[in-house]
Parts: sequence; C-alpha cells; structure tokens
Amino acid sequence: MRLLDASSIIYAWDNYPPEQFPKLWEWIALEITEEVLVIAQVALQEVRLKTPECGDWLNDHTIDSISPGNAILHLAIDIQQTLGVSGSHYHPKGVGENDIIIIATAKHCECELITNENIQNNLPQELIKYKIPAVCDLTNVDVQHLDFLQYLKQSRQVFG
Repeated sequence: MRLLDASSIIYAWDNYPPEQFPKLWEWIALEITEEVLVIAQVALQEVRLKTPECGDWLNDHTIDSISPGNAILHLAIDIQQTLGVSGSHYHPKGVGENDIIIIATAKHCECELITNENIQNNLPQELIKYKIPAVCDLTNVDVQHLDFLQYLKQSRQVFG
C-alpha cells in the first residue's frame, strides 16, 4: 500500500491531464480500487481545496481516505517533538501540521509515501525547517518515500 501526499496527486493532475493521459488515469483508478493507493484524510482535504476537479475525481473513484485516529495522532506528536515544534508554532520553511499527520499516517500504516515535495540537498541545521522527505529520513521516523515519477517508473506500466 502506498499513501499519496496532496503534492503528488496534484502534480500528476497538473502534468498528466486525464483528457490527454486517459490510460494513466485508468491505471491510477485501478490502483485505488485495489487499495494499492490510499490517501490521508488531511491530504484529501488539501487536494479538494487546491484542485477541486482532482478531489472530485478521487471521490468518484472512492479512494480510501485514512482518518487520523489516536495511534496516528500519537505518532504525529512524537514527530512534532523530534522536530522541536512547540504547539502550533511551525516554521514556514518546514513541515506543517498536515504534513506531520500525513507522515504519521504513512508510518502507522507502514506505507511508502508518494510526495512531490522537494528534497533538501543541504539540510538545514534546525530540524524544524525540514521538509517531508527529510523528516521521513529521520532515524526515528523512517518512512520510505518517492515522488510520482519514481512511482510510475517503478510500476513498469506502459501507457500507450
């Protein structure tokens, strides 16, 4: 099972429009039906806000949306503490609350996270400034991640 971040599905929607890449979207729909692809509830809400048509498409294909239960929220608090986030004082250059919930969801479900958030080649000295990929790579977080294009390449699917 793989967990979609809002950034990855929006990237796919913007760069591979369903009208021009129908076979790709048929495959994504199948991945959703087979529950290979799931999404955190907070990520689905972000998609609906930023790209309503993509949110509608995900709803129409009944993507499994994972709610943040107690176990996920406890993991999120642990990640927050690791990063040094105090209350709701997130750094504008780092992850936000939804990002932490998404990472915690992937960790709880033992999913690989598909995110198109940029990898920071030079990590900031302050953990609070880490983006999703860097947080996933922390030893005590340890969530596997890849971007949408890597996901496509790993699938070895041919769309033609």
